[in-house]
Formats: sequence, C-alpha cells, structure tokens
Amino acid sequence: MECYNCGSALTNADYCGKCGADVKLYKKILMASNGFYNEGLERASIRDLSGAIESLKKSLQLNKMHIHARNLLGLVYFEMGETVSALSEWVISKSYQSRNNAAGNYLNEIQSNASRLDTINQTIKKYNQALIYCRQDSTDLAVIQLKKVLSLNPRLVRGHQLLALLYMREGKYDQAAKSLRNAAKIDENNTTTRRYQKEVSSMLKDNAPKKQKKEDLISYQSGNDTVIMPTHFKDNSALQTIVNIVIGIALGVAISMFLLLPNIRQRSKSEANEALKSANDTISTKEQSISSLEKQVKDLTKEAKEAKEASEKIETKFQSYEQLLQAYTAYTSENMELAEAALEKVKEEDLSGSAKQIYNDVGAKVNETYLAALYQEGYSAYSKGDYETAAEKLAKAVEMDETYKDGYAVYYLAQSYRRQDDMEQAVIYYRKVIEQSPGTERARVAQTYVSEEERRQGALGADDGRQEGQDAQNPPQEDTPPQDGAPQEDAPQ
Repeated sequence: MECYNCGSALTNADYCGKCGADVKLYKKILMASNGFYNEGLERASIRDLSGAIESLKKSLQLNKMHIHARNLLGLVYFEMGETVSALSEWVISKSYQSRNNAAGNYLNEIQSNASRLDTINQTIKKYNQALIYCRQDSTDLAVIQLKKVLSLNPRLVRGHQLLALLYMREGKYDQAAKSLRNAAKIDENNTTTRRYQKEVSSMLKDNAPKKQKKEDLISYQSGNDTVIMPTHFKDNSALQTIVNIVIGIALGVAISMFLLLPNIRQRSKSEANEALKSANDTISTKEQSISSLEKQVKDLTKEAKEAKEASEKIETKFQSYEQLLQAYTAYTSENMELAEAALEKVKEEDLSGSAKQIYNDVGAKVNETYLAALYQEGYSAYSKGDYETAAEKLAKAVEMDETYKDGYAVYYLAQSYRRQDDMEQAVIYYRKVIEQSPGTERARVAQTYVSEEERRQGALGADDGRQEGQDAQNPPQEDTPPQDGAPQEDAPQ
C-alpha cells in the first residue's frame, strides 16, 4: 500500500513515515474497496453475476485504480454477453496500468480475432433491430431476430430476457420458462430473471386444466381393469334404444315434408344470389389485399431504411472505439503521428463518459508531444538550410498552435517561406509575428521585410521600364535586416 501524497510504502502506523500525511481514513477506504472486490469475486464464483457487478462497481467507486476489480468487472460483463461494456473497462484498466496488466491480453485476444469482432458487430446490429421490431409491435420478426442473436451470442442475458417477454406476450409460457432457465444458467441470481420466472409460474398455474371432481365420478373393478364413469350415467335398454330411433326417423320425415320441400325453389334462388354475392366479396377482398400489400411494402421499405440508419450509427460508434484503441496503442508505442491520425478519425459524440475521458487525456498528451516533435523537426531543418521541409513541419505546428514557443514557430515559418522566395506567404506570417510579439527583435525583423515587400509591390504598379532600371541600381540588401536567428534575449528555451 502506497501513500497517496508521496507514493512511499506505508506501515501499520496511521501516518506516512516519509511525508507525515494522515492515512488512517485512506487505509479504511482501500480496505473497504478490497472488501467489495472480494465480495464480487465470491459472487462471480457462484455465478451471481448481477451481484458481482454491483459489488465491483462499489469497489471502483472507492478506488478507481483497483486494477483487479476493473478487470474482473470486464470479465463479468463479457460472460453476460455485454462485450462493449467489457472492452470499455479493459481499456480504462490498460490506461491506468499499461504494463503487466491482464487487460492487455484480453484486448489483444479480441482484436486479433477478426471473426469474433465481426460476430460482436453482427450481434449488436441484430439485437438493436429486434428492439426496433418490438417498438413497431412486430413480435414475430423480433422473435426471429433474437433467435439469430442468441445463436451468435448464447450468453447474452438481456437477449434471453427479451425473448421470454415476447413469448409471455403471445401466451407461450412454456417457451418463456425455457428462455428464462437459459438466462438463469448464466446469471443465477438476476432479479429481473427471477421476477419474470415468478410471473410465468403464476400464469402456468392459472392456465393448468382443472381436474374433474371426484364426487362426479364412480369406479368399479372389472377383472384386472378399473372402470371410471359419471355418477349420472343412464344405461338404456335395447328396446328403449330401438323406440328412440324410430321416433327420430318419424320426426325427420315429418320435418322434411312440412319444412324442406316447400323451400326447394327458394333455395335455388338463394344459392344463385349467394354465388353472386360471393363473387363480389372475392373481388372486394382481392382489392383490399392489394391495398394491404402495398401498405406493407411501404412500411417494410421505411423499416429497412431506419434499420440501415441505425446500423450505420452503430458501425460509426464501433469504428470510433476501434480508432481510440489504435490511438492509445500508438501512443504507448510513442508513434505520435499514427496516434494523431487515429484520433482525428474518432468522433467524440460516439464515446461514453469514461471513453471520452481517455480520448481527452490521450489527445492532450499526443498533441503536446506531436507539436513539440513538429517544431523540433522544422527548426532543425531550418538550421540545416532545408527550408522546404522546415516550412512543411512548421506550418503543421502553427496550424495546431500559432503562439507555440512564444511565437518562434510562426517566426521561423515566415523565414522559411522567405528563403524559398515565397514572399506572399512569408508576409502573412510576418504580420502574425508583428501582432503576437510587439517590441521584440523578431517583430522589428518582420516589419522590415513586410515594409520592403509593400514597397516592392507598390513599385510594380509604376512605370515598369523605369522601375527595372532603378532596381538594378538599388537592389534590396540581404544583410540589412538582422540575421535569421533571434537575438539572444528572445531565443526560445
């Protein structure tokens, strides 16, 4: 355990032996953080993943530098199918401790497997599409999409829970119970899963077929068989059965004579009318079907467009995270040009809160290092007489910060352009030197060249022949202004 003030090792005392800082409360906070970490580790070992996440988040609230807690939290997220959350935790862990950190191995394993990255991307797209179908009340399409998601990522707890909800809505409680059992195998004590299971059990119990009351049945033994029959069963004799049949036939004949025969003609007319009506209904139904299909085509086209936009948005976010990882890797390798190029492709609005913090920290360090490298390369090239390279490097540095090195960057950029006989560009930056550093030797040199260029431009508007003769007699003196190097009191440190 190290002192928060000076970083020296702490003893059992309540104060730091080196700087004397009071570390009693600090030790308690670290002990509480370790306690929550151990609790999260125990919960994860018994597959109480939701409880483990809660404990590990409390541990990180007390000590955000707890590398083991953050790595374990990423593993728990990954086990639950939350790959993006897992990557975020490992990236943060890697930023706190770049060496001897298991998070680096986790990230390298995922990045080196292109098929796994593609599977993760497809899972995110399909799960979001399933959510869109749910909002549009397209339950069947949502179920199909979720089955594809779970075939790619069977550990996605939220996918199992959403599929169970859709089955519950359709009254398929047996299938809902199966989906919830699959979710419970991954995260045994998930409160959402348990709440859904309780609701499904209740509905299965209510929908179970009721048994017939025992008092309504009688049973007796016939040989080796037990015969069960209703108590009010009436066993008619053969004679009574024959009488009933004869009476039924007689009633049937009477009904035919008095009711059916007079209506034969009317039935023929009615059948003709029904046939005509059926034909008209068929035509109307087909027209309605055509209109319905056209509406479905229009709705499906709109859904496809929305799905494409949502997919492109997710793809953009994923690319931003990927570029951020590349920038961080390049920064740790001290490849500032590659890190700067990767940071330019990151869209800050696509990042989460923790990822934005990493983006800002890495960007600030990369810009500072990259800017210093550009200035040093430009100044070195200028000193060696390579004015084209000096102008290229210093122009990039000035573009990032015009006042860098107390204005010397823009001064040497102007000098580089002048050395290349590009006075148009040189005058632009000489004027910036005059604005930024009034009263200095650089400003006086800049003013001299600006005035000389203005006189030359004014002279070009006069009589060309007369001016050429005059310029031949009085050429501008290269050594009139001070030398390119700044005076000793204004030299950059």
